Amino acid sequence: MLDYIDYMLRHLFITKVPTITSPLQVRFQPPDEDWQTYVSTLGRVALNVYMVELKENREMRMAGRAQRAHASSVTETPFPRCVDVHYLITAWDPATPGPAVEPTIVEHELLWGVSSALLDADPLTPSKIYAPGPVPVGFPASIKDTELPTSVLPHDGFAKHAEFWGTMAGSDNPWRPAVILILTLPVTLPPFATFPMVTTLITEYQSTASPTGFDLLADIGGTVFDGTVPPPFPPVSGASVAVFAISGPQLAGTTTDGQGRFSFTALVPGNYQLRFSASGHPAQTRNITVPSPTGEYNLTFT
Repeated sequence: MLDYIDYMLRHLFITKVPTITSPLQVRFQPPDEDWQTYVSTLGRVALNVYMVELKENREMRMAGRAQRAHASSVTETPFPRCVDVHYLITAWDPATPGPAVEPTIVEHELLWGVSSALLDADPLTPSKIYAPGPVPVGFPASIKDTELPTSVLPHDGFAKHAEFWGTMAGSDNPWRPAVILILTLPVTLPPFATFPMVTTLITEYQSTASPTGFDLLADIGGTVFDGTVPPPFPPVSGASVAVFAISGPQLAGTTTDGQGRFSFTALVPGNYQLRFSASGHPAQTRNITVPSPTGEYNLTFT
């Protein structure tokens, strides 16, 4: 994800900072002597956008998980963690200082343009930054339309500024003014299976009329899927589902909800037939046993 964030920042500066017109003017390498050589060879002003650290944003951390039912199982996805990405943005002019040439003034102007571009775009929304064009191919869909919180020019600055410049290789690395950008990104964790979905509920009733002294009734539930398209098969909402006794008469009927789910209540244990149909799908049947040995009653159009 971080590489796409770099590309997004480069695009923002190229489109919003007047003197930055080429990808060659926005780089993400360390601002050391190799960088100084690069700028001199480039012969144009340039921005060094260097990621200095990553920190978890604990203030935005949420405990808990989101549940999602699919087929006969339930998965849980932890709520995203948030990471603060810290960038140190410096401006560079390759001109040699002289009586009529003052590169520092040009660099200050460039830093002001960067600050204005970031503040104007805050919070950063990738689809808006790339508009009217699309986001690049492969851009993470999870953040394409998300407002990414940013902190531009934080009041406490960058505590390791002096230490940072002291680590840059080369003999000429004085302290330079910088725009500090902190951009918060969600880290989406993968889902994991937790438990099978409950599809059968059996209730026992005392009965003097029953030879065993009790009666059993079962509530069952399942999902209707469209198996006529490539997997993963989508659920079919609004499908008609009916339960029939094996001998023939219909016992109950229902319609699937928005997630393709259906349920029937108060069925005596035994053998049944489920018949299901939907717009664009001919009626189909499936024989089931209640309670099901497999624990599922899903139906799939084929």
